[in-house]
Amino acid sequence: MDDVFLPLKFQRRGVQKKASDHRQAHDATLVEGMARAFYWQHLLDTGAMQSGAAIARTEKLHHSVVNELLRLTLLAPDIIEQFMAGRQPRRLTLMWFQRNRLMVDWQAQRELIASFEEDA
Repeated sequence: MDDVFLPLKFQRRGVQKKASDHRQAHDATLVEGMARAFYWQHLLDTGAMQSGAAIARTEKLHHSVVNELLRLTLLAPDIIEQFMAGRQPRRLTLMWFQRNRLMVDWQAQRELIASFEEDA
C-alpha cells in the first residue's frame, strides 16, 4: 500500500484544533465514523458478525452507537465522496448524524446537504 501525504496546518478555533490544507477541511471525526460504519457493514455482509449488537459487544460500545454509525452507510455515493474530499458543510458533523434521522432517499439527502450549505 502506498503512503499518502496530506499537508496539514493546525489552526486554533475556539477550544478545538481543526486541520486544514487551505483548500479543504476534512472533518476527521466524520471520516473516521464513516470508515468504522463501512467496516462494520462489511462484517455484517460477510457474516463475520451477526448483528450491530454483536459488534457493540466486541467493540465494548453501546449498541445505539453502532446502529447510529451504520446509518452512514446509507449515504448517497456522491455525498460520501464529497465528505472524503473535505467538502462537507461545516455544521454537518458526526454528532449531527448520531442525533438526527437520515433519510434513505438519496435526493432528499442531497437537499439536506444543500440546506446546510445555504446556512453557512
